[in-house]
Amino acid sequence: MGNRLLLYWRLVRMDKPVGTLLLLWPTLCALWIASNGKPPVSLMVIFSLGTVLMRSAGCAINDFADRHFDRYVKRTADRPLTSGKLKPSEAIGVAVVLSVLSFFLVSFLNGLTIALSFVALFVAATYPFFKRFFALPQAYLGVAFGFGIPMAFAAVMNRVPPIAWLLLLGNVFWALAYDTEYAMVDRDDDLKIGICTSAITFGRFDVLAVMFCYLMMLSIVLLAGWYEQFGIGFFAGWCGAFCCVFYHYSLIRNRERHGCFQAFNHNNWLGAFIFGGIVLDYALR
Repeated sequence: MGNRLLLYWRLVRMDKPVGTLLLLWPTLCALWIASNGKPPVSLMVIFSLGTVLMRSAGCAINDFADRHFDRYVKRTADRPLTSGKLKPSEAIGVAVVLSVLSFFLVSFLNGLTIALSFVALFVAATYPFFKRFFALPQAYLGVAFGFGIPMAFAAVMNRVPPIAWLLLLGNVFWALAYDTEYAMVDRDDDLKIGICTSAITFGRFDVLAVMFCYLMMLSIVLLAGWYEQFGIGFFAGWCGAFCCVFYHYSLIRNRERHGCFQAFNHNNWLGAFIFGGIVLDYALR
């Protein structure tokens, strides 16, 4: 029984929490901005737990969709589903249960947030299949990973103001940056099996494209900070994120697998700097 639970734990990537944090930081930023730095504890709990549940459900769906491809990729060949340790029906069952639990949490929120949750579920469920035909599936991932932003604004304000969509756009560029780094790790394998990734689409301009996407994301975040009239606290966090980008360049410029994967994981700190800057700015007011 214990071994079975460990397989489910690995299926939903609870042993690799970076992906969850990449969803959580933008959502928490949105909660803080929407509530003027004073988010209700209930909303923090609902969105934090919901992020964990939906990211876990998304991993199960992703592994189900990619079960015939993952065996040909060095990094994913030993995943519970593609290695045959779990059945496809089990992955679907896990995804359904986690989605239902997530919807239970959302049911305590207003109607607009509930409606947006259905859109979020659709995007999360369809993302794995975009790799079959869409040249930049990482952009679609950015929408999936950032949809907590409009949901957070809706939960607090019962509407989705323009800044929410601006922040979502910034998250799309951020996801393009960090998931291209992730895709650079698997590029050789992905070319053999014929799936689409941004690392393949960008080709020899991959490093330049990653840095451009980081620049766009940081510019959009800075614009949002100006719109919200943030001060020194926010700018300090933004500068920390800017330094992270330079560090990521040093890791990916030679396109080595280890460096690219290390850069992807380090995006957790980039998100933490931006969130920390927002929290600090409100605390100093």
